[in-house]
Amino acid sequence: MSDFIISCCSTADLSKEHFQKRDIHYICFHFELNGRQYNDDLGESIPFEKFYQMMAEGAETKTSQINVEEFEAYFEPFLKEGKDILHLCLSSGITGVINSANVAKSNLEERYPDRKIYIVDSLAASSGFGLLMDKLADLRDEGMPIDELYEWANANKRKLRHWFFSTDLTFYVKGGRVSKTAGFVGGMLNICPLLDVDYMGRLIPRFKIRTKRKVIQTIVDKMEETAEDGLDYSGKCYISYSACYEDARAVADLVEARFPKLNGKVLLNSIGTTIGSHTGPGTVALFYWGSERTN
Repeated sequence: MSDFIISCCSTADLSKEHFQKRDIHYICFHFELNGRQYNDDLGESIPFEKFYQMMAEGAETKTSQINVEEFEAYFEPFLKEGKDILHLCLSSGITGVINSANVAKSNLEERYPDRKIYIVDSLAASSGFGLLMDKLADLRDEGMPIDELYEWANANKRKLRHWFFSTDLTFYVKGGRVSKTAGFVGGMLNICPLLDVDYMGRLIPRFKIRTKRKVIQTIVDKMEETAEDGLDYSGKCYISYSACYEDARAVADLVEARFPKLNGKVLLNSIGTTIGSHTGPGTVALFYWGSERTN
């Protein structure tokens, strides 16, 4: 067995079964639904379908990150077992959770001076974060030691590409990411914004695409433009979605048809409750390895 563990936040938006199969550990963010607190525990506390239905019906949502004490309580059992830790956090362009992880690391290093604790800013989100973790699990299984794995993660994390679109701007307006005027006009004109994650891990609007059919085509066009080896892309591809399986399936079908060397079928996962609290239903996100995100 490995003398270290790889770990991430639940916001990597993979299934519990996937995390267990790949031996990836995770710690949960938190969210509130109509004032009641829950763990973002991969749909166990509240099924994703119910969560997004409640949002669509007007439920109030809030999210909170993992604090220092929670990180310490999560990390310490691994250290007591004599394990080193490589933990990746949700992008600092979205949340400040990495600060709590680093304070916990500093506190624990005083008590466990012989152990290594590496904290990495993934600069990634949702199942893109998950795709990065899956690659680290591959490299670990191939025998890469923790020090090299830490260096690889930092050197390659910006090669993980993210594209998002939404067919419902309600929660982008509510969260202040889209103005009320732009949201109203966008709804009237059937505009679906296309966004990506930039080199600093921030979610940035890039294009305003009219009609869902065109944005589904465009998101796959963007993959062709930026994927590693273009149409010869042979890596894995993940998609996450919020209560819009048919739209996600339409994107997956196009990807599988256009990229014949893809490593397996496109993997579909639900956007989790932390990120979903801000996107609401109607968002589809596409993830793959490609050209490095630059300034």
